[in-house]
Amino acid sequence: MSFAVVFDSAGTLLNTYRVAKDIRNKKLLPGIETTTLTFSSPDRVLVVLPVHSKEIMETSGELLLSDYLVEHKMGFGVSCTRKIVTAEEIGNILYNDQQVHVSDLQECIRNVWTVCKAESVVTLNSGTIINMASRCIEFAITAGGWPFEGAKEAITALHRMGIPTFIASGDRVPKLEKMADYLGIPRDRVFGVATPTVKAQIVNDLRQEYDKVLMVGDGINDLYAMQNADIAILTIQQAGDRPEVLYNEADFVVKNVCEVVTIVQQILTPKGHFDRDDCNA
Repeated sequence: MSFAVVFDSAGTLLNTYRVAKDIRNKKLLPGIETTTLTFSSPDRVLVVLPVHSKEIMETSGELLLSDYLVEHKMGFGVSCTRKIVTAEEIGNILYNDQQVHVSDLQECIRNVWTVCKAESVVTLNSGTIINMASRCIEFAITAGGWPFEGAKEAITALHRMGIPTFIASGDRVPKLEKMADYLGIPRDRVFGVATPTVKAQIVNDLRQEYDKVLMVGDGINDLYAMQNADIAILTIQQAGDRPEVLYNEADFVVKNVCEVVTIVQQILTPKGHFDRDDCNA
């Protein structure tokens, strides 16, 4: 029987710290869960920007973020949303916003960097949360991530068992590839800027190739993929509250990503079935 394991990135393989800047109230929201913030309103869209943190920090903070994006001909990716929107609709808001300045994003980056600068392997991602109803950038956001203790060892152990691993994440591809290189996951198995629907489709596609597909995630944006997987694993290694629906959907709940290896080993045993109590014993 062939198996494949799909991991979310932030909060699953990576210990992640996020901060958002509430533009209207001019308030920094440190340690916030940006996907939960996005899902709290049907009108919000989480947009990932291919900006380099160093270049942002070297830019005049007085410059409008929209002008910076237009000047550098930057595209964007949709990481998370509850509604169907077109790239044109998002672009019209993103590239014409007159409220958000580069300094807002700089403030987010600066706050994240103070938390994760001591880590040896770090990825930074920045973006915005757009409100389609009010047609504005509602939040500027930055996230910093570094591998959980045991993440690299878990990937290595799965590969030694002949189990291929994949990453399906809303983060942008270059940052994911950097982390995948460190963890030992081939770049052609990395899927970035994946919305919840895209993650679910990735799982569906893999189910055509493998007998069993396991989805490992930690947040509400992983729900659809967990529902489509043969086996859903919720990891709570990242601190924070989670919607009850995630616990209801999960076949297993783990406190450390290393436990995924134990689950796979138990599924492969001759008894031919899996039991959540066996894993948690």
